[in-house]
Amino acid sequence: MSRLPTPITRPAPRTPAGPARRRGRREAATAWAFVLPSVLVILGLSVIPVLWSLLLSFQYSDLLTPSVWVGWDNYRQLADDPQFAQAVRNTLEYTALYVPLSIGLGLLLALVLNRRIRFAGLYRTLLFVPFVVSAAAQGVLFSFILDPEFGAANSLLHRLGVSPQGFLSDPGQALLVLVAISLWSGTGFCVVIYLAALQDVPQELTEAATLDGAERRHVLRHVTLPTIAPVSVFLLLWQTISALQVFDLVYVTTKGGPLGSTTVIVYFVWEQAFRNFTAGYGAAAAYVLGVALLVAAAVLRLVRRRDDRRLEGAPS
Repeated sequence: MSRLPTPITRPAPRTPAGPARRRGRREAATAWAFVLPSVLVILGLSVIPVLWSLLLSFQYSDLLTPSVWVGWDNYRQLADDPQFAQAVRNTLEYTALYVPLSIGLGLLLALVLNRRIRFAGLYRTLLFVPFVVSAAAQGVLFSFILDPEFGAANSLLHRLGVSPQGFLSDPGQALLVLVAISLWSGTGFCVVIYLAALQDVPQELTEAATLDGAERRHVLRHVTLPTIAPVSVFLLLWQTISALQVFDLVYVTTKGGPLGSTTVIVYFVWEQAFRNFTAGYGAAAAYVLGVALLVAAAVLRLVRRRDDRRLEGAPS
């Protein structure tokens, strides 16, 4: 039997390594030329200040004279500082009131506006406009409205036969008034987010539950709320971070008073660093807040992961 000749295969032409390598270097250089400005901005405005403030928290510094390394003394002093303890209590109280109320009111208003009612677009716009207004402008506005002597609020209460209130000048009311001002502006954000989430709820599920005889409250509890649970976790995290970082509203309205009743952690940090010129002490307080934010984010992420696993394991 004759053997067929083996076909001769020619090797594919190789591209010279030198030109290809030079072309790759030019492309990498071009890419870095476009990316480098953003990298420098990120390093200059975030990474470097974070590292510098971390080192500053272990030093005694007044931002004028050379710093002195004190180790953990700033953090030990924070543990024994009654003013810092009061700032922590005020911040936690503000957060505990603002976060659930803003999310609850946002969900309630979103459920109302999700229906087919007249002027729904106008109502949504009116609810979202306060969120766009800066906190400084809100503080100036409500400082005039809630002025104990010349404000419109006490004038209205006087006509209704109610004694005038101290509002922002009363230690027992000031923090609650700040929560109310924050609700006026922050609830609109929750409304918009919840409206977007409600429009993504499958209509088939709600219609099937209605046909099976489920009442509206049962549909809300067993269909709508579980579907928008990831959005609720996001809002819980977002509003918690916003509440723990409140500063400009306090600075414009009360300056931490009266009698320290509205001094929150961020205002305490500003006061220590730029009023008392103890920058290292203020940096230590800032890092205590940063660790608290990281812990809150980690806890909420674990909760969301557990809910996702539970939904994945639920029978379809």
